[in-house]
Amino acid sequence: MSAIEQLRDKLVELQSELEKHKDENKIQREKIEKMSAEVVDSNPYSRLMALQRMGIVKDYERIREKSVAVVGVGGVGSVTADMLTRCGVGKLILFDYDKVELANMNRLFFTPDQAGLSKVEAAASTLNFINPDVTIETHNYNITTVESFDKFLDTIKNGGIASNSSVDLVLSCVDNFEARMAINAACNELGLNWFESGVSENAVSGHIQFIRPGDTACFACAPPLVVAENIDEKTLKREGVCAASLPTTMGITAGMLVQNTLKYLLNFGEVSDYLGYNAMIDFFPKMSLKPNPSCDDRHCLLRQKEFAAKPKVEKVETVEEIQAPVHEENNWGIELVDSSAPVTTEAKPKEVSTGLKLAYDAPDKTEAVVEGAVGNTADISLDDLMAQMKSI
Repeated sequence: MSAIEQLRDKLVELQSELEKHKDENKIQREKIEKMSAEVVDSNPYSRLMALQRMGIVKDYERIREKSVAVVGVGGVGSVTADMLTRCGVGKLILFDYDKVELANMNRLFFTPDQAGLSKVEAAASTLNFINPDVTIETHNYNITTVESFDKFLDTIKNGGIASNSSVDLVLSCVDNFEARMAINAACNELGLNWFESGVSENAVSGHIQFIRPGDTACFACAPPLVVAENIDEKTLKREGVCAASLPTTMGITAGMLVQNTLKYLLNFGEVSDYLGYNAMIDFFPKMSLKPNPSCDDRHCLLRQKEFAAKPKVEKVETVEEIQAPVHEENNWGIELVDSSAPVTTEAKPKEVSTGLKLAYDAPDKTEAVVEGAVGNTADISLDDLMAQMKSI
């Protein structure tokens, strides 16, 4: 048998195996779709029902009405998309132009059999398998080019659940400055809120930043140091080194991103304007950044004017009126105390560290000395003890 015939037989065998796997995946998918169709309010299983049962979220099913765009399906973006899919978000729009490589197997999402596929194609296949209820839309192009930027702008402008509505939130999970600036420009132009996220090149720190055009600093308001010093960002890439390659740091950053996304979409808790993570000392810094009045982005300046023109809602503080004493002078220091109420002295919990304090103070283990109580009984006879008890 010639080499060509052997190769042909091998190809037929591989095609047969592929068809077999496709049939198995189809059967498995039908089972999952059947299980997913049974998820109703009366069913105890639901992705966010627990939050509603505990009183954290009023209506968890509102997540099905939300549309989220995830730009960059790499280390952070793929895990972010996975979490949102498991939470049952209504629509997920994925943007990326890279292919899955074996070097990407340090991610928490991709598998070796997906090598060679585009990242959005591989992600859509996995996410549809996890939760078929979520609408997955993929776009395989580079948003930084002029032609693709217009398509990106149109997609997030009309990518909402309702017709002709924008997405509810844009999540930036890219690893380069140009893509972040493209997302920033699009969201400033449309007035869309978005989250910027990233992991450091040494893979031991990460951050998320919630950007509300006009209200907080946009990405162009405070450019990174490499741009301020006019250094070509491409020169920072080291050959053969994959930046941000720790799945732990990427998982933590993605978790912070999705947690704040859920808080924003379902209106619970406090959404962080900026939340960082330093793995070396387990430090989580928080801060807020105001917009730059001299920002280079003209749409950012326009959003700032619009935000300044909005009427400010002032918080009305209720001040309790303190009644003055009937007699101002009290030469004898006489005080009236309600004898029916027990007198308690509530001590403040001790502060352990910044932002940490003990829930309660441990009781004092020293034994109280009672007047008339017997002290050391080691050298006292039983008769003497009995006599002391009778005299009490």
